[in-house]
Amino acid sequence: MKVVAFNCSARKDGNTAVLIERVLDELRAEGIETEHVQLAGQKIQGCTACLKCIERKDGQCHGRKDFGNECIAKMHDADGIIIGSPVYFADITPEAKALIDRAGYVAGPNKEMLYRKVGAGVIAVRRAGAVHALDSINHLFLIRQMVIAGSSYWNLGIGREKGEVAHDEEGMRTMENLGKNMAWLLGKLNA
Repeated sequence: MKVVAFNCSARKDGNTAVLIERVLDELRAEGIETEHVQLAGQKIQGCTACLKCIERKDGQCHGRKDFGNECIAKMHDADGIIIGSPVYFADITPEAKALIDRAGYVAGPNKEMLYRKVGAGVIAVRRAGAVHALDSINHLFLIRQMVIAGSSYWNLGIGREKGEVAHDEEGMRTMENLGKNMAWLLGKLNA
């Protein structure tokens, strides 16, 4: 089994990465292969609604020539998908939205390529907007018939400065529980 995590923060190795790594630690402890993809420094743009993905049904986005297709291919090959984002004005980053829109659009006409994969959102937040941002990520999982892993609280950690989220004990415990629950769910679905 494999889980791929997409860190949609513009800041490499920041708070979102810290939270994602805590989830991945638990998955690795259960023998699940993981990959952490950081979008910082990568170019990924939004969907152009060219509809070529529907016409060609080849698992690719044809409206953009950027990092998006590599991400979509990684989603296709994974059993579980984590999408992490910091909160920007009470929502996810533009990169997270671009990834969600393009992967979601491509997945439908391509044999529902995300069907019954396990999904989890992870949110880094300074103060407010985290639940709305998490909800934005969950929309992809729900509309593409994925199974969402939950935790002991909303999948968020609080921190502003780089690395500060590691001091949020409840947030880190939530990520640990999320990783354990995701591993359990993957095991049940792949039994």
